[in-house]
Amino acid sequence: MKKSHIIALGVIAIAVGIIISTVGDASTYVSFSEAEEIAKEGSSKSIHVVGSLKKDNQGNIVGMIYDPVTDPNSFQFTMIDSLHREERVIYNQPKPQDLDKSEKVVVVGSMDLKNKVFRAEQILLKCPSKYNNNNLEAEESKPAVSMKNQ
Repeated sequence: MKKSHIIALGVIAIAVGIIISTVGDASTYVSFSEAEEIAKEGSSKSIHVVGSLKKDNQGNIVGMIYDPVTDPNSFQFTMIDSLHREERVIYNQPKPQDLDKSEKVVVVGSMDLKNKVFRAEQILLKCPSKYNNNNLEAEESKPAVSMKNQ
């Protein structure tokens, strides 16, 4: 076998090893029910849950607890997942800045079965796009006037 073939096989083996290690660490998107089942199985791996904040009829967030004076690293809120299950989320970091404006929220963490809450390690926000403007009005275009015949 040539040296170039041996080197190529070594590079391929290293690439396969890297791919397998990253797939093993990959987190999955689940609902709160599935997160609870995973926790009951004894798994402590991080999972992603997609949902929205619980809001009242006026659009105000319901059940949010954050007092930066007392404890700036304690933030709690109620989230509704894609299957409409409500769950209390505890995040031991300061409240994300644009949480009130977000359309969707992704919490990364695991279920705490003892306290019946979801412990978030990270919060990802999907904010409304600044390019989406539902109040756009179409301008009426006027025909161009030709100056040739005048």
